[in-house]
Amino acid sequence: MAETDAPNAWDDSSSQDLRTTAAPFRLLQLTDLHLFGVSERRLLGQDTQRTLESVLALAQARHWPPDAIVLSGDLVHDTEPAAYRFLRERFSGLGVPYHCIPGNHDRLDLLVGHLDASAVSGLRVVAADAWDLLLLDSTIPNEAGGHLSDSVLAGLAAHRRAAGERPTLVFLHHHLQPLGSRWIDTMQVDNGAAALAELAQNPRIRAVICGHVHQDAEQHARGLRLLATPSTCVQFLPGSDDFALDSRTPGYRWLELYPDGHLETGIVRTDAYPEPLTLVTGGY
Repeated sequence: MAETDAPNAWDDSSSQDLRTTAAPFRLLQLTDLHLFGVSERRLLGQDTQRTLESVLALAQARHWPPDAIVLSGDLVHDTEPAAYRFLRERFSGLGVPYHCIPGNHDRLDLLVGHLDASAVSGLRVVAADAWDLLLLDSTIPNEAGGHLSDSVLAGLAAHRRAAGERPTLVFLHHHLQPLGSRWIDTMQVDNGAAALAELAQNPRIRAVICGHVHQDAEQHARGLRLLATPSTCVQFLPGSDDFALDSRTPGYRWLELYPDGHLETGIVRTDAYPEPLTLVTGGY
């Protein structure tokens, strides 16, 4: 059985008591794919195209079709145009709308030119039926850490004033506050406190969701629910002071966005890696 940390609300009739009567907008988040332009290359011993395909197969078995997919950064690892072209062909073939956010391993010009032209904007508002999705670019060119520009913070404030009663989800690549892993916390959003202060003024935000950390996490800060999502490839060991891999398997996040503002979400992981995992240390 694939691993899940929450009821599968799309398939499981036992979760009916958690639902509202209206149909939800169904969303999937895939993050930190780390694909290569040359298929023979590996990330820490893993063929990241194979790990992605294993996650997609699981999603197609458990949560399909979604109404949209969010790809939340580090889509490629070696910044080769071929990897972005592969992703465009693969995800266009799914017949599901997808929205991309750059990560610190991405090259924005290649992502925009070959995969998702809308990703050029530092802040995008995507309508998801009764909800708004805010997609933020938290990258700093040629740096591993993140930052939200003054224009993005101003855009968050403008959306707060103009959005009426629409419930909202926020997606970005980097995490906003420390997770308790010393090495990865050096690469969070460097003005995360300012971002949290602005986001906390919007009572319609149901969650702020990131990738980057290659692990499942949930935190609460200033009344906000902060979620992190596992990678579709290798996982980082939670709570580690230094770089270390976790033995947990690749996965994705599913979300159900109900018209009344109710949110259901969970993580599903594959049974195993396509190839044996070596718990190497020392970074990548």
